[in-house]
Amino acid sequence: MMRITLALFVSLLLAFPAAARDLPDFTELVESQAATVVNISTTSMQPAESPGEDEDPFDFFRRPPGQAPQENEVRSLGSGFIISPDGYILTNAHVVEAGDDITVRLNDKREFKAKVIGSDRRSDVALIKIDTSGLHAVKIGDVGKLKVGEWVLAIGSPFGFDNTVTAGIVSAKGRSLPQENFTPFIQTDVAINPGNSGGPLFNLNGEVVGINSQIYSRTGGFMGLSFAIPIDFAMDIANQLRATGRVTRGRIGVVIQEVTKELAESFGLPKPEGALVNSVEKGGPADKAGLEASDVILKFDGKPVTTSSDLPRIVAATHPGSKVTVQVWRKGAARDVQMTVGELKEDRRMAGRPKGPARKPGDTISRLGMSFSDLTPDQRNELGIAGGVLIEEVRGNAAKAGIRRGDVLLAINNQDIKSVEQLNQVLGQFEKARSVALLIRRGDASLYVPLRLGNGSN
Repeated sequence: MMRITLALFVSLLLAFPAAARDLPDFTELVESQAATVVNISTTSMQPAESPGEDEDPFDFFRRPPGQAPQENEVRSLGSGFIISPDGYILTNAHVVEAGDDITVRLNDKREFKAKVIGSDRRSDVALIKIDTSGLHAVKIGDVGKLKVGEWVLAIGSPFGFDNTVTAGIVSAKGRSLPQENFTPFIQTDVAINPGNSGGPLFNLNGEVVGINSQIYSRTGGFMGLSFAIPIDFAMDIANQLRATGRVTRGRIGVVIQEVTKELAESFGLPKPEGALVNSVEKGGPADKAGLEASDVILKFDGKPVTTSSDLPRIVAATHPGSKVTVQVWRKGAARDVQMTVGELKEDRRMAGRPKGPARKPGDTISRLGMSFSDLTPDQRNELGIAGGVLIEEVRGNAAKAGIRRGDVLLAINNQDIKSVEQLNQVLGQFEKARSVALLIRRGDASLYVPLRLGNGSN
């Protein structure tokens, strides 16, 4: 029986030599593109007792006076890829957003300190730069030509193992993930693990078609479901970050849901499609245009809305202020509505925060062990506050007291703080080595934190 099975196996190999030759050979691709991929490592100082995701973010304020948490150096690893010879690199926002110090290691083992040009948490795209030139940059592919079933390859640093190569196929395109309704993910079965984040997804032509970003896993490791940000989507984000340091997105002010077969029948729709409006924000762009609850949005600015998940992506990609035509299904018939797109407010917790006045050596701001920037009017409106300054950097005693980058300083010793300039004036009134009470805002909570002033040195 064994001889028959072996003979049959050999005959099959001889009968189908072409099948073996059709399997992809990735060696040339890897040799030509490995130099475009980088390893990214970050370090940051964080309180040892920093709250977890489900804990009270102001828990550190409940400690007895004078009992400060210890600082721990936290390290993380990720990947990225070079998009221009002069040192611009694309990666994931979650790779770099918490890093105080970012190091990029090239394929030839050279290391550079990197600067964050901009980071967008909503898309999980970040643009960083290293100070060098003559680098080997990637070729950008056409995601529109990418097909389900096509071979793709990833290069990255899973668990810190540099230049690891894994391959698979495109499993699906345009995937929506929970809390990620702006990004049409590419789903693959390429083995992706922690450390691959931010690395490139190549097609067989050696062109980047995506940024490896997320995995679906019940174990923390690879389970056959990996998700990449389409490169055309990511490059649009990167171009905005490079030009302005921030990303603008459109909004229309509606809450939507999927159109089921039963709902389509009840509304007289020929088939279940579009995005069903179940509420309209009063005074928002949709309200001003006359959209109503129970309308079904079929097209937005000429683009078809096949499922409800299509609409947020299309609207977000529309420039605020644009005048568009929206096709809706209302009372058994399609009609066109004219609308002016509004702007989606920026998430103030994003790593790419608005830049304030540059901190100069010897500036009195450093007496607090922190640097600051002025809040924008939109940020103040979102927080519901009239003043305050954004904390950009935290060191020394301020970090030990639990204050974090991204917190807002509202007042010092009951003196309201309106701007960075006024903060300097207020600090100048206090003597050296004096303790002051800082009113700190984080999220929806506010509390006073005692802090001793330094001597004004950096």
